[in-house]
Amino acid sequence: MRGQFGQFGGAYVPETLVPALQELQDGYARARRDPRFQARLSALLKGAGRPTPLHYAENLTRRVGGSRIYLKREDLLHGGAHKINNTLGQALLAHRMGKKRIIAETGAGQHGVATAMACAALGTVAHIYMGHKDTVRQKLNVFRMGLLGSHVQPVTSGSQTLKDAINEAIRDWIANVNNTYYLLGSAVGPHPYPTMVRDFQSVIGKETRAQSRKIIGKLPDVAVACVGGGSNAIGTFHPMKRDSTRLIGVEAGGSRLRAGAHSATLSAGSTGILHGMKSYLLQDDDGQVRGTESISAGLDYPGVGPEHAHLKESGRAEYFAVTDKEAVDAFVALSEAEGIIPALESAHAVAGAMRIARQGKKSESIVVTLSGRGDKDVEVVQSYLGGRP
Repeated sequence: MRGQFGQFGGAYVPETLVPALQELQDGYARARRDPRFQARLSALLKGAGRPTPLHYAENLTRRVGGSRIYLKREDLLHGGAHKINNTLGQALLAHRMGKKRIIAETGAGQHGVATAMACAALGTVAHIYMGHKDTVRQKLNVFRMGLLGSHVQPVTSGSQTLKDAINEAIRDWIANVNNTYYLLGSAVGPHPYPTMVRDFQSVIGKETRAQSRKIIGKLPDVAVACVGGGSNAIGTFHPMKRDSTRLIGVEAGGSRLRAGAHSATLSAGSTGILHGMKSYLLQDDDGQVRGTESISAGLDYPGVGPEHAHLKESGRAEYFAVTDKEAVDAFVALSEAEGIIPALESAHAVAGAMRIARQGKKSESIVVTLSGRGDKDVEVVQSYLGGRP
């Protein structure tokens, strides 16, 4: 059991979890080779809205100037985000492995909602951990999870955000390892999760490549995605790793950018161990995990998937951060220009794409993975803008 991406990845877990991870690794290896599993997953994904369209943002392109901006519309999937790609895959795997109890964690609530949807579709119930701070700023998603038959457990320890929700989910898993499947929401954690989540999300990049050739006439010059844990980004980037497309991940810089940006792990972090993986994380001089701050609950995480750490170190992908203000400005700009209200997570990617487009040529194309829709974030943006539209 290795799961290495260069020096990153691995499985740094208590001995209690080693057999469970080996069982998961073996179960996934068998499932990915099974045509019946793949056919069932494809049917479920089709029902969830795949393939998603590639949309030319003509008005936004005109407003920004420079390169042409295209949107990969993951926001149009059932549940309103890319998360359903992974939750359907893992819930189906749990069903195949005979696991009757499913637990999960969530930050912005999109993974929790997608988990609840997948579990409802497959006739089971999820127990979902969510930081108390996130339950307050994402009240609608908490209600949606309950409506779908799942139980939400607020986490009041630590920063009361995604990091602490993951901690509680891992504690639950250790205590109930024999009958419980941990449906992890991003390309983070111990092996085989980063690989498995990446594989389930790679449908984004595979479709983008095919659609770009048909619509643009070539592969995109630039692919942009937001990065917290990094599942939508690695799903976009992985199928393009051997292409000439420039890969750019956009992180959350919080209320202000400086050396040690609040949530920009790849921009300001260093190598360490978190949640069973070796990757970049935000930590102090004593190796203690630092708190994060972002207007976006889904990017409020002090670590990042190990494959992203490797892509940064190898130079294959680039990463930079944008501030809360830049993300909100992009949220408003896309809403006004295209009639598309993005999730705040996705708005970070849109902000990054707008920055790149201004510097690019009109002959160049930029594809932005619009990872989710912004219904859940309208009140947050309204508060940030002081009630102004």
